[in-house]
Amino acid sequence: MSVQAPSAATKILLDEQEMPTRWYNILADLPFPPSPPLHPATRQPIGPADLAPLFPMELIKQEVSTDRFIDIPQPVQDIYRLWRPTPLLRARRLEQALNTTARIYYKYEGVSPAGSHKPNTAVAQAFYNKAEGTKRLSTETGAGQWGSALAFAAKVFELECMIYMVRISYEQKPYRKSMMHVWGADVVPSPSPLTAAGRQIREQDPDSPGSLGIAISEAVEDAASREDTKYSLGSVLNHVLLHQTIIGEEAMLQMERAGAMPDLVVGCVGGGSNFSGLALPFVRERLKSGRKTRFLAVEPDASPSITKGKYTYDFGDSVGMTPLVKMHTLGHTFVPASIHAGGLRYHGMAPLVSGLVDHGIIEAVAYPQKTVFEAAVQFARAEGTIPAPESAHAVRAVIDEAVRAREAGESPTILFNLSGHGLLDLGAYDAYFAGKLEDVPLSDERIQELVGAL
Repeated sequence: MSVQAPSAATKILLDEQEMPTRWYNILADLPFPPSPPLHPATRQPIGPADLAPLFPMELIKQEVSTDRFIDIPQPVQDIYRLWRPTPLLRARRLEQALNTTARIYYKYEGVSPAGSHKPNTAVAQAFYNKAEGTKRLSTETGAGQWGSALAFAAKVFELECMIYMVRISYEQKPYRKSMMHVWGADVVPSPSPLTAAGRQIREQDPDSPGSLGIAISEAVEDAASREDTKYSLGSVLNHVLLHQTIIGEEAMLQMERAGAMPDLVVGCVGGGSNFSGLALPFVRERLKSGRKTRFLAVEPDASPSITKGKYTYDFGDSVGMTPLVKMHTLGHTFVPASIHAGGLRYHGMAPLVSGLVDHGIIEAVAYPQKTVFEAAVQFARAEGTIPAPESAHAVRAVIDEAVRAREAGESPTILFNLSGHGLLDLGAYDAYFAGKLEDVPLSDERIQELVGAL
């Protein structure tokens, strides 16, 4: 007796020569003026000189550039080609499991050396720092995807690397720390005793699980106190989102090749980098052609900056060392609950994403972590790939949208970013199967307390 196997995924590949050689800059096409960052002391718009202690000048130029496309330097392209172009796959087995009329595609960024999308900007930032004489980089990391990506990029360009890893993730995800050590980086749990910011938080709360805001304060202080060191950020800022648009530029070519341009583009959001990397090139097409593409940003209900936060100026870090940027925020003193999606435990959102939400171009939804892991397991059992807890938020939304389409008799094309694999997050899956995961939604009372203080 023969057994008919379910259809496999359709994989749409690009040749190495087809990898995009330019990043897309949405600042050239925004239908509204961006709000300028403000100096933390004067509250006046900042200039390049204010950012020079932290970033190399080329990245500062990219932060404010209005050029529609920016060429990717050849040395960066050469490193990208270790894993790019990344595959686009149609999730046929998931479609069948859901009995949906939707067509589901995903861009898979977990094939990079660090297992996520983060090297797309880490390599670029390390290159520009090396070119301007930087010797050492400091940064923060949540779940460790960004820290491992920068450790890899720093080793490629022979830079020292100091990483402040959010304490709860340092404890939950030890093998991310191991990856950073393999590539030669120094890693400490944050809050740490190495900085004034870290010591202040530890005095206030000796058992603090840490947060991205706290770790950013430590990394910024580290960079500002040393002549040989610059700061690298893995999300939020314009130049970071710029570097990630290689994802969407590739995906557009692949979707055109598949003859299936998306009706809905989905991604998880913490600071906004992987979602923006996929979505912004498609936002450009919506702005140009009027195409009715929907864009859905998915966040944890333990840190719902878009869906429950306030759109206002706030610090990017906990102590108040960074410039103030206009964004959706829960307040820079907010320390999120210790959910396993450590890369999404941030109090704010990228200003570009926040502005597009405010103008009705991007929608947002928030989910509790148990239903997110339920979706991750369903996806893994259908498609084989185990998603990172962060990416699983996008999977949850895609499944819900696909079921909604089936019930409505609609056949949308859905594209989402599977921004990283979960092979170093299996402890979180063990906790899920053991029934030890808890949903920790942020209460309305606590939200009002947080945003009321802004």
